Amino acid sequence: MEGDSVSLQTNTELQTENLITCTFGLSKTLIAQFNKVTGRFSTYDGPDGTFRDRLKLDHQTGSLTITNTRTTDSGLYQIIISSRRSIIFSFNVTVYARLPVPVFSRIFSSSSSSSSQQNCSLVCSVVNVGHVTLSWYKGNSLLSSISVSDLSISLSLPLEVEYQDKNSYSCVINNPFSNQTQHLDITQLCHTCADSTEAVIRLVVTALVGVAAAAAVVVLVYDIRSRRNEQDN
Repeated sequence: MEGDSVSLQTNTELQTENLITCTFGLSKTLIAQFNKVTGRFSTYDGPDGTFRDRLKLDHQTGSLTITNTRTTDSGLYQIIISSRRSIIFSFNVTVYARLPVPVFSRIFSSSSSSSSQQNCSLVCSVVNVGHVTLSWYKGNSLLSSISVSDLSISLSLPLEVEYQDKNSYSCVINNPFSNQTQHLDITQLCHTCADSTEAVIRLVVTALVGVAAAAAVVVLVYDIRSRRNEQDN
């Protein structure tokens, strides 16, 4: 996992005359070297300073430790222990990024032509991820998923639900080592047009009742004044 340390173990015991060479990538870029005779240990930053101050070599076994790992540390490593003959230890390393928490967003609301029920269209999204799977679950049942093996990519997965749906939905992002889960609150995210329309109708009806009441008062006052005028005459 990104930020952790990884140790490439040789499980051997160095001899006095051994020379240990460590390389990275298919190009076999030199990143560390230890001369058992002189006791000198040298590190090399690697491509673009990738391994600066992050390499440690066990002077007894030749095992290599990479600290504060990054996703760019993924690749082929070789530790060559040389004397009269050479022993090569090869390691394929994959460093996974720490997973972000999925984010929900609403696209739009639509009404079914065959039903008065209103639907809510949602998207679950994550950004800057690689080697992950993004999935929608209804309870414990998988609804849909999408996987990607690239690095630093954005993923989105849609879902349509009824706004009165009482089921439990969740969006999960995972890689082989960890996962992040975000639970969906339909009532909070899916506001319906029906709710706002009902509120407007209530407001209009209240206003009309108020106007009608005011008009009735005006008519009553006018009628009283008319009767007084007739009596005076």
